[in-house]
Amino acid sequence: MSSTRTDSKRQAGDSDWEYRPLRLPAGITRLSAATQLSIHAEFAGWELSRVLLYSDGSRQVWLRRRRTTPGIPEPPT
Repeated sequence: MSSTRTDSKRQAGDSDWEYRPLRLPAGITRLSAATQLSIHAEFAGWELSRVLLYSDGSRQVWLRRRRTTPGIPEPPT
């Protein structure tokens, strides 16, 4: 799948989702990264959308969650 197709799919559904990019440095173990992402999922409602692993060992992670209804405060993160 080309990046153009992926970008157009993400843009088509962006009104329903909010995205949060995270950069995990190379020194973070896989277990530690999974723990951090689990905390984001459990307490803030985020789910994993995409992960890129770079040659230097760092990771770029995109989390997503459904947009909340306006007027309802979000839980603290």
